[in-house]
Amino acid sequence: MTDSSSMKDFTISIYKILLQNLLKGGYSFLSYNQFINTSGKPVIVLRHDVDALPENSLLFAKIQQSLGISGTYYFRIAPKSFNETIIKEIAAMGNEIGYHYENMDTSDGNVDKAYEEFCRNLEMFRKIVPVETACMHGSPLSKFDNRTIWEKYDYHSLGIKAEPYFDLDFNKTFYITDTGRRWDGGKVSIRDKAMASNSVINPDFLRRKYRTTFDIINAVEQDDFSEQVMMTFHPQRWSDNKILWLKELIVQNLKNQVKKFLVK
Repeated sequence: MTDSSSMKDFTISIYKILLQNLLKGGYSFLSYNQFINTSGKPVIVLRHDVDALPENSLLFAKIQQSLGISGTYYFRIAPKSFNETIIKEIAAMGNEIGYHYENMDTSDGNVDKAYEEFCRNLEMFRKIVPVETACMHGSPLSKFDNRTIWEKYDYHSLGIKAEPYFDLDFNKTFYITDTGRRWDGGKVSIRDKAMASNSVINPDFLRRKYRTTFDIINAVEQDDFSEQVMMTFHPQRWSDNKILWLKELIVQNLKNQVKKFLVK
């Protein structure tokens, strides 16, 4: 078992150790776009939501490149996420780039304006790199759910092949995310949750509870991790810099208290 006594979680170092252990465990790594066209296990759909600090995502991509793996990076259009140079660099390493949309928020709930904005922003991305999948931004403090655009419109008509919260079968694919700066953040997550395609919940997934990255690593080492997994990372939460690491810890703990109140 991995000894976590001298290591801090949510560091770049631990991220690399996690990937190395998954490789040793025989997992292949796919982007979401690759996954929807591919079969085979064991597999990790490696997803990154670039909410902020795109420089951190570039660092993640370089680590992956050093290990010969790739994944998907969902960028927001917001200035603190959208960085054309970094988007091109990450794509050049063999990663998929997707649109992390939040148009119901930015259009104040007007679905027609949200759709028009989605189309404009999608074209902005496509002038830089190909984009074939999109994923909603959870926007936990917003009263709007960005997915409601698709109650009226169809993203497939725009050449978007899939959206994880609509097209991923959460009964077949174990979903785990570092939302809340923890891996069991369901109680403090507003929208970033697995939604089963029917009322039957996979009992194997229900038993799998991981609080820390070390818990996941140990499960992999014991050959007791799911064979088909989507793992979602928010790279801005991960840092080897002690000051930035502590700042993120404090800020996220405060956010979790607010989100826990909103969930209730």
